[in-house]
Amino acid sequence: MRVGLATDHGGFELKEELVAQLKAAGHEVVDFGAHELNQGDDYPDYVTPLAHAVVAGEVERGIAICGSGVGASVCANKIEGVHACLIHDHFSAKQGVEDDHMNILCMGGRTVGPCVAWDLVETFLNAEYSQEPRHLRRLAKVALLDSRKV
Repeated sequence: MRVGLATDHGGFELKEELVAQLKAAGHEVVDFGAHELNQGDDYPDYVTPLAHAVVAGEVERGIAICGSGVGASVCANKIEGVHACLIHDHFSAKQGVEDDHMNILCMGGRTVGPCVAWDLVETFLNAEYSQEPRHLRRLAKVALLDSRKV
């Protein structure tokens, strides 16, 4: 799978570990930065290009990390077509993809350790989007919100 990652200084070390693990697992990785640890950087500078790449289909899924994961999630969800969620548990990593078509996994570099993060990433990437009518109906309602038609 072609996976994009983005972080600021708050998730830099975790991103570096995940990039290596993803490559070792056979995934193609697109690193949107940060490319060096800089305490003065800002997550929107990296998360926004990742979010656009997910929507454009340049990457199949995205992983966005900041200190808590909250800012990355808020930022990514400003891009129409993104379904980004802050995830801390295995169930939500799977269900978020299946039921809600989550396409960007958000995590906190200061709140999730590398072992848990890798488990969440594997679960996220292995989950498949549901085509069940009830899920598609709900997603259509969300899409109306994206397009500001309600």
